[in-house]
Amino acid sequence: MADHQYDVVVIGAGPAGEGAAMNAAKHGKRVAVIEDKLQVGGNCTHMGTIPSKALRHSVKQIIQFNTNTMFRDIGEPRWFSFPRVLKSAERVIAKQVKLRTRFYARNRVDLYRGRAHFLDQNRVEVQGGIAGREILCAQQIIIATGSRPYLPEDINFTHQRIYNSDSVLRLSHTPRSIIIYGAGVIGCEYASIFVGLGVKVDLINPGERLLSFLDGEISDALSYHLRDNGVLVRHKERYSSVEADDRSVVLTLESGKKIRADAFLWCNGRTGNTDRLGLESIGLEPNSRGQLAVDEHYKTEIPHIYAVGDVIGWPSLASAAYDQGRSASAEILKDDYIRFVNDVPTGIYTIPEISSVGKTEEELTDAQIPYEVGQAFFKDLARAQITGDTVGMLKILFHRETKELLGIHCFGDQASEIVHIGQAIMSQPGDLNTIEYFVNTTFNYPTMAEAYRVAALNGLNRIF
Repeated sequence: MADHQYDVVVIGAGPAGEGAAMNAAKHGKRVAVIEDKLQVGGNCTHMGTIPSKALRHSVKQIIQFNTNTMFRDIGEPRWFSFPRVLKSAERVIAKQVKLRTRFYARNRVDLYRGRAHFLDQNRVEVQGGIAGREILCAQQIIIATGSRPYLPEDINFTHQRIYNSDSVLRLSHTPRSIIIYGAGVIGCEYASIFVGLGVKVDLINPGERLLSFLDGEISDALSYHLRDNGVLVRHKERYSSVEADDRSVVLTLESGKKIRADAFLWCNGRTGNTDRLGLESIGLEPNSRGQLAVDEHYKTEIPHIYAVGDVIGWPSLASAAYDQGRSASAEILKDDYIRFVNDVPTGIYTIPEISSVGKTEEELTDAQIPYEVGQAFFKDLARAQITGDTVGMLKILFHRETKELLGIHCFGDQASEIVHIGQAIMSQPGDLNTIEYFVNTTFNYPTMAEAYRVAALNGLNRIF
């Protein structure tokens, strides 16, 4: 059996693998992608970003229907089952798979179905594929295998009432109550989704506050609104045991508390998908969470083998993964486009959503940087009053003396869209990166973007 020869072999067809493969193919390289799932798109499309955000959108529409007085004249509040709401996500997933499959075909990237396993530093075997055993040989290899939920061995995830952030998408009913363990991004997003469906939610946070990497004021706002919507948040709690039977799940905490619910959802950490790649045969060793170390060009300890996306850890975002993949292939191509992705905005799709870029107040205070704050509350914006989405705020942090933008933090409807205006101005050179841009620019009215002008005036009025 002859080996298949390629310039670049990419392992994984998620955002990182797609970014790497498309960039290399468009520059004339012969590229192959190995994917062990039946369809392209990776965890992002099938288990993570796309389904959870589609779920969130549907639940947000349900909440708007049930709280809008105009609809109350038509009928009583309505609640929808989790499986019914999930169907909207399935339609989006199908469209995304069709789109991405077309990308590979149009760019003449060979797609191999099966599990990748290293034979040596230049040869990868495709196991379990339709065509049987195949061997791909390449000058450069990019590992973009993504991640999966970290599952502790002392919890029985085969039980019908115990779920993780992947398996919850197979939930066939709507539980009356659910315990969510882990209050990171995924845990907070699912807490918003389930409470929006009328489910009683206990959110267990091993840390001291929600999403501690956020600006403190934004974190506090999220905590308040989750509680206001009915989520019971418990901080500084760790599990001792999780026991389930045919009727319920009981979570016992180290503090001695016991919580009973219809279902249990584990959202506490992820593991890189490296355990079945045969990395021991090429001398690569992942860390305890299955993640690979890379340099600023995404090279592993083996110079011609790269790693990108969730498999290298932070920031574990689809948006960043795509850019990391492009950068890795740009390094292979010796292209001018290469950057180490370390300035990505956060996008957290809770209800309301959160997005930020740049420094937080805590970071600026610790660094003893003289900054000031400009605020715009959505309740005061005409566009928010029209749509009814009045919860939230935009906060701009800027240097008191130079007026340089230091951080943009947004909480509320369309936050992940609004933040990009501030991100674009922050990236400008010299005097163009100042809060005065927002005062000297005319924004459409009424829009949510107008919040920048309001917040800029608010901040500049604080300077004396």
